[in-house]
Order: sequence, then C-alpha cells, then structure tokens
Amino acid sequence: MRIIGGRLKGKTIDVPQNYKARPTTDFAREGLFNVLDNEYEFDGLAVLDLFGGTGAISYEFSSRGAGDIHCVEMNPDNAAFIKAAAAKFGMDNIKVVRHNVFEFLEICTCKYDIVFADPPYALEDLKDIPDKVYSHDLIHPGGYLILEHPDDYDFSSHPYFKKEKKYGNVHFSFFEKD
Repeated sequence: MRIIGGRLKGKTIDVPQNYKARPTTDFAREGLFNVLDNEYEFDGLAVLDLFGGTGAISYEFSSRGAGDIHCVEMNPDNAAFIKAAAAKFGMDNIKVVRHNVFEFLEICTCKYDIVFADPPYALEDLKDIPDKVYSHDLIHPGGYLILEHPDDYDFSSHPYFKKEKKYGNVHFSFFEKD
C-alpha cells in the first residue's frame, strides 16, 4: 500500500500479512482524492475517519496537509498499527481512537469538515450510517460525509445524497447537508 499524494507521495505502508481489514485500493483512493482535490483546500481540514482499518485514508489526508484527523478503529491490533505507521511518518495530526464507531458517534463533541466511513462491507447497519452520522450533527456546513460501500447499496434517495463515484468495485457515496 502506498500514499498517493501530498508531501509523502510514494511512501509505502507495509501492512502485515493476515491483517484483519480490507484497505481501500490505491486506484479508488487516487480517484477519491482527485475529486476532493478539486473541491477542497486540505490545509487545516478537520477529518473524521470511521472504521480506520489500515489508516490509509487518514494518511492521505495527513500527507495533503489536513489539520486534526481522528481515526476511529475498534480492533486493538489495527489501532496500534495505524498509530505506529503515523508516528513513523511524522503524522502527529492523526489521533487514533480505539472505540466502537457507533458508540463513538454517541459521545463525539467535535465537528468535522469531512467524515469518511469505510465500514466492513458485511456490516448489518451499513445502510444506516448516513442517518447515524447526521443525527449527531458532526459535520460543518458545506462538509461531506463520504461512505465507501459495495455495489449492492444505492443511497441516491437519501435526502443528503449528492453524488456517487465508482472505481472498480469500490463505490463512494457523497452526502452534504444544505
């Protein structure tokens, strides 16, 4: 896995074998960040990365100059890996929160410019994530919720749905509350 852009572009993140997470592919991350590059100045953005997995999305935001990044990951081994990789590359703006995502949403008092969620595709509550995020008023006006999901989900009828981008088998649905 490599960092696609920013000051650490091309750096490799060595994910251990048998790692228990499905990383967003380099191809999909590159597509996602091409979209975001055209819509945001990254300097100082507040980002919430839900279901951190390998930390790839947090690393991309950090490499591009985002401000505070909270990366929520429940698995203790994954959380430790994300913390270690962030430290290795001097990404001190990434704060790893080892917590259940849905419980974290209940107690979170911060607001973010971008909330990114890459849940396990088999997660039973995947379809409810936009409503759960928006019910806690976590996103600044004009900010996005970006949900990564497989092809069998269609969020186009959600009241905050803005667009969907597809990169191979990876789908990103973008939500924005007016």
